[in-house]
Amino acid sequence: MSVGGERDVIGLRRAGRTVAEVLAALRREVRPGVTTAELDRRCSELLAQRGARSAPQLFYGFPGAMCISVNDEAVHGVPGPRVVQPGDLVKLDLVIEQNGYVADAAVTVPVPPVSFEAQRLARCARRALRSAVNQIRAGRRVNEVGRAIELEVRRQGFNVIPSLCGHGVGRAIHEEPQVPNFADPHNTDVLTEGLVIAVEPIIAAGGGDVFEEDDGWTIRTADGSWSAHHEHTFVVTQGEPIVITAAE
Repeated sequence: MSVGGERDVIGLRRAGRTVAEVLAALRREVRPGVTTAELDRRCSELLAQRGARSAPQLFYGFPGAMCISVNDEAVHGVPGPRVVQPGDLVKLDLVIEQNGYVADAAVTVPVPPVSFEAQRLARCARRALRSAVNQIRAGRRVNEVGRAIELEVRRQGFNVIPSLCGHGVGRAIHEEPQVPNFADPHNTDVLTEGLVIAVEPIIAAGGGDVFEEDDGWTIRTADGSWSAHHEHTFVVTQGEPIVITAAE
């Protein structure tokens, strides 16, 4: 969506604050022995307390309040009986609808004790997003955002997953434009002031190929390598973007 005025900014900020608060609470509950279903139930409780709804459930009928992906599961992991183990990388991807506005963010939570390589992978996803922020300006090409992400990821010795990308957001989960995590020569979209986008480096320690599980949702790396995911929702301005999903 494009922000139409102060009312939109306020609505988006409220939704973004909910995402930030719930993700922060859930991060503290990621520990060995907890199941992804238990984390999901807690997510449902926290959303209900804030008058928010799971956007994946609302728009797509997703079988959970949020996506929880572990290790080689890149995105869209379905919560269930899986027990979190020491050393896991747990990706919490939360998209909510609140009063007509949609906000989207994701974090990768390392479960101690974590290998050095897994720590590097999670850190790389965060750094790649920070690199992208410098390119999120009105008048810049979407391609420049992807180039910044890809350069940082490759510099760290990892790979982006090219089939998974960021997107416009605000009134629905997936809006135009797509925001690839690489320099796509065919993408000529330009960022405009007021545009709301979710930027989300999704990276792998191995190759960038993925496949969909039989559950019809979970996407895993084809070679079994671990992945990391970091995401925020932004409003594009002439200068620094507004980070809607950052905690105040």
